[in-house]
Amino acid sequence: MRSITLYLLFVLFFIVESVLPESSPARTSIIKENEAMTITVKKSQNFKVTGDGIASMWRDTEWFSLPQRKGKDTGLKTELKILYSDSGLYFLFYCEDRRLTANIHDDFKDLWKEDVVEVFLWPDEHYPIYFEYELSPLNHELVLLVPNFEGKLWGWRPWHYEGNRLVQHATTVQGGKMESNAAITAWMAEFYIPYTLLMPLQNVPPKSDTKWRANFYRCDYDQGEMAYWAWQPVEKRFHEFQKFGTLIFE
Repeated sequence: MRSITLYLLFVLFFIVESVLPESSPARTSIIKENEAMTITVKKSQNFKVTGDGIASMWRDTEWFSLPQRKGKDTGLKTELKILYSDSGLYFLFYCEDRRLTANIHDDFKDLWKEDVVEVFLWPDEHYPIYFEYELSPLNHELVLLVPNFEGKLWGWRPWHYEGNRLVQHATTVQGGKMESNAAITAWMAEFYIPYTLLMPLQNVPPKSDTKWRANFYRCDYDQGEMAYWAWQPVEKRFHEFQKFGTLIFE
């Protein structure tokens, strides 16, 4: 009887799989769920960061969307592109927005309390230590190395943050001025993180087929409270590194 039941279940599964069209929700939901966990990062030559993504290297690189995970539905789009070279990683954010809610005019401040984009990179899963980078629409940055032991974390600022260890970064604004509380339609953030800054993290620099864990965020405060977008969902904090997705370097 058991063997007959298993056989009938197998036949039913085969029939359902055969009649479902390729674009049916039952197929695409699974595909999207699997694809959402992994991003393949293309290799590139080095280029100049300008804040508007006009470099030709970006043209053949696809955008991927960051879903809004918290806050009232804004209807605003957040997209990201990533490239890597022999010396570092490039990131390009596109953020639809209505107002630049940003009043901090210094680096290494609490930028996450205003409009900002954030990148978390965890190159080696053997150790609970990862890199965090934040950039505001006013082009101010926060750079941290975060040891996270059982949820106890406190970021460390880079030492000798100069020369070839500096992040190259720039931002641009569309539909308005780059100034605090200006009405706009969108802003972009472009930056280059050199591997020299990530040392001595292990598994750096990446090679072809290298895998890193990562997550990407955007915060916005147009409605008086934080709304945020995230590649991979987290429950309480952006620092839930066990829930990060995976980058695969081409």
